[in-house]
Amino acid sequence: MISTRNLTKTYPEVEAVKDVTLNVHAGEVYGFLGPNGAGKSTTIAMLLGLEKPTSGELSLFGTSLENNYFSIKNAIGVVGENPYFFDEMTAWEYLSFHADIFRIESKENRINQLMEHVGLRQYANIRPSEYSRGMRQKLSFVRALLHKPDLLILDEPVSGLDPHGIRQIRELIEEQKKSGTTIFISSHILSEIERTADRIAIMHKGKLLVEDNLDGLRYSVDQSVRVNVEVTHVPESLPTVLSDVPYIVDHNINGQHIEIRLDGSSDHRAEVSAAITASGTTIIGMETRKASLEETFMTFTDDNVVGLSKAGEVE
Repeated sequence: MISTRNLTKTYPEVEAVKDVTLNVHAGEVYGFLGPNGAGKSTTIAMLLGLEKPTSGELSLFGTSLENNYFSIKNAIGVVGENPYFFDEMTAWEYLSFHADIFRIESKENRINQLMEHVGLRQYANIRPSEYSRGMRQKLSFVRALLHKPDLLILDEPVSGLDPHGIRQIRELIEEQKKSGTTIFISSHILSEIERTADRIAIMHKGKLLVEDNLDGLRYSVDQSVRVNVEVTHVPESLPTVLSDVPYIVDHNINGQHIEIRLDGSSDHRAEVSAAITASGTTIIGMETRKASLEETFMTFTDDNVVGLSKAGEVE
């Protein structure tokens, strides 16, 4: 659905995007991450035909944007961080205007359905200038979905939303995914990306550091496995017992809770359980803890990892 090869954008003062190669598959939710200044917005602008690449290749739906971008515009829906509205129009008029552009049949039903879903139907006859920021963001999402696009490009789609609004947008994204829509989403709310994305790309200083699913990202930065164990009590011998187990990298005991990091070479939970029980205590809870996307993201964008990427070890 989206393919770039060595995509580069250079401005007089800075090289904003540097040899970025992305591959977004049909029907997936693709998380596009990076700190401020990473080159995300510039990349999205090139995907939308708003900026022309300095060099490299870029195609959507297998069509190069150099050929005929307008032929594929009606298959794309876009939500930006700061959507623009026509001040003289009500929300209904705004949506009706866009529905006419895309020649949507039964536009009234489509508009009502989407407005109801995001809790805006009762505000349809109010101008967006009177909406809160979160309401404007939801209206922008409705406009992007009107024509049932095959590809959604979302740049901070939940910006300004309260938790209820975030859930509404998340449900819409999940519905679009189930219908087969490809979703390219850039967001600083990593918990939402973690919930919805099939694969994730991380940008930093204009370069693509990694492109993988979440488990692959976790494994790239840490091959160990973390296990949290709760016991009835901590025997005096337990620290020594844990230190003597070869596949335990380290451990931390806090009251009746034990945090254990394993080497990840195999599933050692049974052996860990046996060692703890043999020390003279009883396990009342055990769970495997995976690194969050936030922890993984911070590791990838750490200066040490960026140094590795410049040396060609992480691309």
